[in-house]
Amino acid sequence: MWTESRTTPPARRRRPYLVGLAGAALALVAGALPVSAAPGASPQEAVPRTLPALDNWVPGAGSYSYGDRTRLVAGDEASRRVARTLVGDLRAAGHGTVPVTGGPARTGDIVIDVAPGRRQLGAEGYELRAGARLEITGAAETGAFYGTRTLLQMLAQGDAIPAGRTVDVPRYKERGAGVCACYVHISTDWLENLVREMSYRRLNQLLLEIKVKSDSHPEANTWGYYTRSDIRRIVALGAKYHVTIVPEINSPGHMDPWIENRPDLQLVDKDGKAQPSRLDVTKPEAFTYYKSLIDEYAEVFPSGWWHMGADEYMLGSDFAKYPHVLEYARAKYGADATPQDAFIDFVNRVQAYAESKGKRLRIWNDGLTGANTVPVAPGTTVEHWLDVDVKPSALIARGHPVMNAAYSLYLVRGGFHTDTRKLYDQRWDPRSFEGEKLTSDRGITGAKISLWPDNGRGETENEVARATTPALDHLAQATWGAAHPDATYDAFTARAATTGTAPGVRDLTRVPVADGTYTFADRGGRTDARTVRITRTADGYATLADDTSGACLETRSGKLTLNVPLQPGSAATWEKCDPKNTLQRWQIARAPGGHTLTNAITRMTLDTTADGGLAQYPPDQRTPTTWTLSRAATLFR
Repeated sequence: MWTESRTTPPARRRRPYLVGLAGAALALVAGALPVSAAPGASPQEAVPRTLPALDNWVPGAGSYSYGDRTRLVAGDEASRRVARTLVGDLRAAGHGTVPVTGGPARTGDIVIDVAPGRRQLGAEGYELRAGARLEITGAAETGAFYGTRTLLQMLAQGDAIPAGRTVDVPRYKERGAGVCACYVHISTDWLENLVREMSYRRLNQLLLEIKVKSDSHPEANTWGYYTRSDIRRIVALGAKYHVTIVPEINSPGHMDPWIENRPDLQLVDKDGKAQPSRLDVTKPEAFTYYKSLIDEYAEVFPSGWWHMGADEYMLGSDFAKYPHVLEYARAKYGADATPQDAFIDFVNRVQAYAESKGKRLRIWNDGLTGANTVPVAPGTTVEHWLDVDVKPSALIARGHPVMNAAYSLYLVRGGFHTDTRKLYDQRWDPRSFEGEKLTSDRGITGAKISLWPDNGRGETENEVARATTPALDHLAQATWGAAHPDATYDAFTARAATTGTAPGVRDLTRVPVADGTYTFADRGGRTDARTVRITRTADGYATLADDTSGACLETRSGKLTLNVPLQPGSAATWEKCDPKNTLQRWQIARAPGGHTLTNAITRMTLDTTADGGLAQYPPDQRTPTTWTLSRAATLFR
């Protein structure tokens, strides 16, 4: 995520071990009675600052001190897995390399224990005790892992941790984010940063509406896709950091990324006009096609969830324009059936197929308008984002698990951004749906923020990351613990800043060359060298301006998708410079013998063409061009 938006502690040498004020006798052992606060310390001062906040910290006398003698003590394999991940994160955070041992524990050690008998901690809760040594216990591996996130946040504020104990259990089981990488491509580095930052805040679910490059349907491989190796890397990182990656292929609406080149599967209106964004739910071959996509995704997404979207099928239209849909519904469900029944029928067929593959179904709520006679299959999770006639309470009464994905939690590129200050001041929590506030959390699985690229060039990834950080902070707090741990929003953001940035997050705002004038050439010699001025942008990219004409390098030609030119091979040209034009921003990365340039919006690399021109291509379609950037005689103008 956006690393400049947090106070990140500098890497520091591990200090020599310092004994707690009362020595080893004050070590907190399992089952000990609560300990009293140190003399002169107020209860508030004794509570470590974490995000989410610790609701029930019981302070003790003295402190735990992390130092050169610290070891990680882990007995069983599950505990050792947690410890090995913590070793890497401690090193990434500047806390040195800590050995892992089987024990016995000694003063100054960090003890990690997965104890299935501690069932009151649940699947994700943990107990943390700090004294002469620090102990983290979870009933399951995930709980112990979350305890280490709290420890890392404490260490971000210094090597001394106040003595005390807490039992920390989440209020909601689903806490997450949703990202539409379904049309535009979002860099895997950015997504990996998101996984790390989510995990650091104990968020556990990342929905990716994403396009995987298809072996079975090569005609669908328009740019925006991800390779299987891309997906496997993201999924593996999610598994390591206990973030479940949930895949989505939106259907039967918003299907144009998949069927724009398959007119035989598109819904056709009564005037004979095909709809590239709508799958014809009445065609058996359409369902067969969608099943084949589920099968392909199952090869790279091991999650037990499948999200089919099911939103906005008739966006900008209505069923009356498609009379054959009503005919299908009545043929299958009788004379009282409605066109909506054909839609629900498709949802239920997908649910049955996903279940046969060991996956549970998730859908958006807006298609459940009450105009159907056929019920949605029991157990289908509904993610509620829009206020329609069927309210969350009605969905819960029908037995559907409901997640709060409210529009008020949205971040849209170049558009609406969630107002976290307003939500915090209103004490928003997952019971606050669009159109209904529930008094009970029964049936509510949790909540998530959603990131949509409706105007793909409206903001760059780095700008989105900066805007997303406070939204993640707020959601993490509201789904794990008390929604309002600090008296003011400013105090809450100060809490978040104190905890720092997740270890291992890459700074994607770093430009590896200084501002100045350079000779810019293709190392392969296909293009003529020219002199360019490179200038870092406020969001961490660079502009390249021709030193003679003053024009800036831009990719703008070809078919637009969400206002973005996504055609591979479309030209990059020198155009009038515009500081607000995000298509003129480039990410420069080091490569053997030079640098590569990737457009900040299209995420395609700048390459040479056979005739010496410039064009953009997906990086897996051809080897990215290496560019040499040599300082020109005049460095500054």
